[in-house]
Amino acid sequence: MKWITRSHVHVDRVACPWLIKRFVDSEAEFIFVPKETVNEAAKREDAIPFDVTGAELGHKGDGCTFDAIVEKYKLTDKALLRLAKIVNAADTGKMEKDAIARGLEAIAVGYSLRFPDDHENLAMQFPVYDALYAWCRLETAREGK
Repeated sequence: MKWITRSHVHVDRVACPWLIKRFVDSEAEFIFVPKETVNEAAKREDAIPFDVTGAELGHKGDGCTFDAIVEKYKLTDKALLRLAKIVNAADTGKMEKDAIARGLEAIAVGYSLRFPDDHENLAMQFPVYDALYAWCRLETAREGK
C-alpha cells in the first residue's frame, strides 16, 4: 500500500513509517510531498494520508499520529506502547512527559540536517527506532509491565 505525508520528515513522520513498516504493512511505500498537496496527491496516488491536517491518521487531542496508528490498528505490544509515550512527548513538544523525549527530538533534528532527503532520512533513522524499541522491550520486561 502507498502512504503519503508532508515532506521534510521529523519525529512523527519518521516514527510513523517505522511503525507502519514494522507492525502494519511490511510492503509499505512512502511518498513525501509539500504539505499543501498531500490530499490531492493522496487521491491521485491512491495513498493513505498521515500526519496531515484532516487525515484520519493524524493528531487528535493530546495524541500524535503515532498514537492514532497504534489505536487504529489495535497494537497492544507493551514495548510499542512505551515507545509511543516517548514519540508523543517529543513530537508534541511536551518534553516533560518523558525523560527520553528531548533526546529523540535532538536525534531527529540531527538526522534532518545530515540527511535532507526524506527517504534517505528514513533509511538512516529506522535502526535508531529499532534500537529504541529494543530498549523499550527490555524496560517493560524489567518493570513487569
